[in-house]
Amino acid sequence: MLYIGVDLGTSAVKMLLMSGDGKIEKIVSKEYPLSFPHPGWSEQKPEDWWEQSMAGLKELTSECDKSQIAGISFGGQMHGLVVLDKDDNVIRPAILWNDGRTTKETEYLNNVIGKDKLSGYTANIAFAGFTAPKILWMKENEPDNFAKIEKIMLPKDYLAYKLSGVHCTDVSDASGMLVFDVKNKCWSKEMMDICGIKESQLAKIFESYEVVGNIKPEIADELGFPKEVKIIAGAGDNAAAAVGTGTVGDGKCNISLGTSGTIFISSKDFVVDDQNALHAFAHSDGHFHLMGCMLSAASCNKWWMEDIIGTSDFKKEQEPITDDKLGENNVFFMPYLMGERSPHNNPDARAVFIGMSMDSTRADMTQAVLEGVCFGIRDSFEVARSQGIKIESTRICGGGAKSPLWKKMMANVLGIPVEVIESEEGPGYGGAILAAVGCGEYASVEEAADKLVKVIDVVKPDAELTAKYEKKYQYFKQLYPTMKPLF
Repeated sequence: MLYIGVDLGTSAVKMLLMSGDGKIEKIVSKEYPLSFPHPGWSEQKPEDWWEQSMAGLKELTSECDKSQIAGISFGGQMHGLVVLDKDDNVIRPAILWNDGRTTKETEYLNNVIGKDKLSGYTANIAFAGFTAPKILWMKENEPDNFAKIEKIMLPKDYLAYKLSGVHCTDVSDASGMLVFDVKNKCWSKEMMDICGIKESQLAKIFESYEVVGNIKPEIADELGFPKEVKIIAGAGDNAAAAVGTGTVGDGKCNISLGTSGTIFISSKDFVVDDQNALHAFAHSDGHFHLMGCMLSAASCNKWWMEDIIGTSDFKKEQEPITDDKLGENNVFFMPYLMGERSPHNNPDARAVFIGMSMDSTRADMTQAVLEGVCFGIRDSFEVARSQGIKIESTRICGGGAKSPLWKKMMANVLGIPVEVIESEEGPGYGGAILAAVGCGEYASVEEAADKLVKVIDVVKPDAELTAKYEKKYQYFKQLYPTMKPLF
């Protein structure tokens, strides 16, 4: 059978066709616009998502045996606010995850309602990107639109709704709304009251691998699909990508070195750290996960290479950083070019070089940038370990993972093996795997990930180098609290 994974991103919807044995048959991408109606605002039209998704589905399946298509599932950009009226019409453009208009509402939730209460209700505190602050903003600034709301959705769930007619969401994506009780996997009555919404306006909750319904007959006819095609709930982009990298089960870890950086740690048990430094979300495998997000990761290296030293030859710049230089650098870099989310939650934090002397070289600075990102990831890694989570190895993905040097640094800064996987198709591949599980091709998400995700390389830490990096990290750890008053 064939399974479709839909990755609804911020710039494009990427669709992947997978056979039951995990082979990727075809990938199609369709772009749509992003609008910034005011400084710091970020919006998209859900109608554009739907239009491009339908075009993408037609192109994706144009050459396959459509009778073999069994299921469709999703990975999608999280936190976006999509609202429909009683006639199923979109009331206003979706307010996206990277929209910054909710500073006032976020401060109200954290400081007036209080972080302790929020954590008790939802296992998380408020961030400007989350959905609840957006609901409060709409209530305050667009009361007429707010009064029209019949249904509240997340971006990927709008596509599932259009395909199936079922108003649904999954536990991983719902976890990022700040309206969801993560521990008990249900909507929080207290948060609904705070936001001024009713449970009837919120979606029915599913596990990520559960079938929400069948494709609508008229959509099946338009696409030429069987009417038995199942729509599976899917997951938020990071949880879907975790399935695609095999980061499921207990104590599994994945690090993504993209524009931003994430460390994603799966757990059989519900865990919240004392400071709410990491997001505590439900996972798409039926259990839970902790996630730390650095706002600048590979983008730090891109900024340093292209904007500061003026080169696009990243590989050449890393060549002078030989093995004997590792763990010996006296230059440090604090990687907070865009402020920082995990674990500091400080939008005012900024990047800093420290420790330069007359004999510091360009290569030392480049090395410091790479190491600074590794140390920043370790900050979140240590929070997870402090909760008793034992992490014995990590997968790695993203553009930064193409650098052998960076992978070696990461293995030794964390002191654990770093595994490289065969496929890096992220949320789309994870979505297709969830579709296969939902259709019964595999008994569980863990079974599917074990069979389909293949490790092709392992970078092991060296005991002597790990000890050197331990000393360097202990120094790095002192930099943020020292610099914080200056930010």
